[in-house]
Amino acid sequence: MEPLEEAVPERLAQAEVDTAVAVARRVTENIRRAVEVKDEVLEHVTVSMLAEGHILVEDYPGVGKTALARALSRSIDCAFARVQCTADLLPADIVGSQIYNQREGRFEFRPGPIFANVVIVDEVNRASPKTQSGLLECMQERNVTVDATSHELARPFLVFATQNPVEYEGTYPLPEAQVDRFMVRLSMGYPNAEAEAGMLLGHESRDRVLDLEPVATRAEIVDAVETAHRVHASQALRNYIVALLRRTREDDRVELGASPRAGLMLLRAAKARALVHGRDHALPDDVQALADAVLSHRLMLAPEAAGVQRSEIVADAIASVRAL
Repeated sequence: MEPLEEAVPERLAQAEVDTAVAVARRVTENIRRAVEVKDEVLEHVTVSMLAEGHILVEDYPGVGKTALARALSRSIDCAFARVQCTADLLPADIVGSQIYNQREGRFEFRPGPIFANVVIVDEVNRASPKTQSGLLECMQERNVTVDATSHELARPFLVFATQNPVEYEGTYPLPEAQVDRFMVRLSMGYPNAEAEAGMLLGHESRDRVLDLEPVATRAEIVDAVETAHRVHASQALRNYIVALLRRTREDDRVELGASPRAGLMLLRAAKARALVHGRDHALPDDVQALADAVLSHRLMLAPEAAGVQRSEIVADAIASVRAL
């Protein structure tokens, strides 16, 4: 069998690139009006939005995780919903359920909050494992199956989940299958002294997130997503991503390396980052800039690798694999 030849995609017009960049810039600038957030974190959020990837922000309470999610949702003129996770939350509370209509004598499907375009799942690791599993199908396949009937979710569809560190009381660790659905895992970190003082001044009398108005329509986001999908990625870049994945699997400190899904997520994110930077083609620089956020949370360390950080594994893989 002859090897498949790489299809040469139609080149993006500069006008298409400029339009998508303008949309992304409006959203990021709008978020900055209300939330103090590091440049790298905000770029990863924007990249995930354009790559149709879900976002998991893990950090200590009070550093702005939920504020960032709310600012993103208010910056786009589309449906959004918020789910506050608790131990007694049920899967039907998220995806919806069949309700009996006595007047018409039949069951009707009542959709849950997951049918919004932007869904904020606050403190996701406070929900039970059963409820967490209710997110698996919708995050991967973008549809929901209730009583053997599938319901398609709208585009864009973005789950922005927050969680506290796993050592906090009342939390359940997310299963590997759930974590693998998130394109990136981010950490807000504490702001510097100047930014924190500015936050105290700006938020002491009101919540600035409530002042935000939408700066992009749902159609504009969908068009930007489609443009990101068409950004060119060479076969050499794909081979580089595969080499990085295999390097994590071969590391003696790792019990479970990056999955093929991780490689697909990294490729999509790299293409979206290239678009954010005004390019119609992805580069190894894009892959390297996103590798830690996309790959680290997918690695399972070996028992004997106590004290090793997952980010070290990714950094070592980048250092040892040559970009062609």
